[in-house]
Order: sequence, then C-alpha cells, then structure tokens
Amino acid sequence: MPKRNKQLIEIVFEDDDLLIVNKPPSFYSIPDRYNPNIPNLYTYLQQKYEEVYVVHRLDAETSGIICFAKNKEAHRKLSQDFEKRRVDKTYLAVIHGRLIQKEGTIDLKIKENPMRRGTMRANKSGKKAVTHYKIVEEFKNYSVVEVLLETGRMHQIRVHFQAIGHPLAVDEVYGDGDGFYLSSVKKRYHIDKFEEERPILKRLSLHAFRLTLNHPTSGEKVTFEAALPKDIAIMLKQLRKYNQVAI
Repeated sequence: MPKRNKQLIEIVFEDDDLLIVNKPPSFYSIPDRYNPNIPNLYTYLQQKYEEVYVVHRLDAETSGIICFAKNKEAHRKLSQDFEKRRVDKTYLAVIHGRLIQKEGTIDLKIKENPMRRGTMRANKSGKKAVTHYKIVEEFKNYSVVEVLLETGRMHQIRVHFQAIGHPLAVDEVYGDGDGFYLSSVKKRYHIDKFEEERPILKRLSLHAFRLTLNHPTSGEKVTFEAALPKDIAIMLKQLRKYNQVAI
C-alpha cells in the first residue's frame, strides 16, 4: 500500500525504487541556484531518505505529481524513459478564453528568449515541441484544458498556449495576470474600501495531474494521480458559479 505523509509534502507512493510526490506550489523541485535556502523537494527528501535522485522537474509554481528515484539503477532506467518519451505526463491548465477546436495539437518549436533571460518563446529555429490538448470544461471567459506533453521543453505548456492566444489564466511571465480575483467574474462584487482584495489563485493555473511510467524493476506500467489543490479547486468553484456560458 502507498505510504502517506501527514506533513506538508504528500508522498503519493513509495517502494524500494520510486518516490512519487504531490508537489505543493510553494516548493521548488530542486535547490534554487541563487538561494538554496528556498524550500525544495530534493532537499526535503534527502533529509528523510538515504538516497534520492532527481528524475524530472516541475516549475516552482506548478503543483502536482513528480517522480524521484531511490537508487542509481532506478534513476538510470527512469531517466532513459523520460528522455526517450516513454512516459506520459498529463496536466490540467486553466487558460484564458475558449478554443474553437476542442481537441488538438500545438506543434511549435521553442527556443530561449534572448530578450528575457530564463524564459522561452515559440520560434521556427527552436527545438521541436509538441503539446496535445483536450477541453474538459468551458466557462464564459476561461477553459479547463487537459494537456498531454509529447516533448518536455522548458515552459512548454505556458509558451504554447500563449502562442495561440490563450495564455494560462494566471501567469505573470507569459500572460497578463498576477492572480485570479473574484471581482473579475462576480458582478457587483463589493469589498470594504479599507480592505484590499486578495486573489483566489496567485500562482500558475497549472497542475501536474497524472504520470504514467514503466516501473524500473517490474517493467509494469503504473499510473499516479494528484487531485486538484485547494486554490485551483476554489477558482473552478467560483467560475462555475459566476462565469457560466450563457445558454
């Protein structure tokens, strides 16, 4: 049976080879190069286990399923599978607007943006990047999209949806929002003049929902999922209440 962790970090599953973690958005995947004291999963797990190896990463503000290896051989096999695209990574994203095509593929090459260090952009001279998507819920001004990555470029989902004119609902870098506020969807929203409205969601509207991989020892195909975190779940509750599509 999977072992649960009652602390902030939820261990979704572990055995002799794997550590599957539900990453909260407040944690980095690995230590920050400039400030290693920022909370991160790798350091946290190192303090709990004798051996921990990084297999892949999630953006700091992205929540959800992430995999670590517990020994060198498992790390080698998992890393090969990630590199050779034998792993399925499925995300849920809340984006601006409504797509005409409810299911499709975004095939746009990506390269580093020379005008802004640490960011990417769609560019014909970049590396191949393919994103498959499917609309799972629509609102008047937003959509919930299930995203399956064929490639794993840096910021791929964020860049691709920005490139087609539907950036993430909350994304300070690739979008125009620093948070999702109830006042943006609720008519006649009122707050005391001496108070400041707080955002319901103040980080990327992106969640790593599902991960399917081959177990490094048994070879069995296994799937792990992480339910939506509280902040995105509350956002969707408000959208269902105040931003429904007119019939």
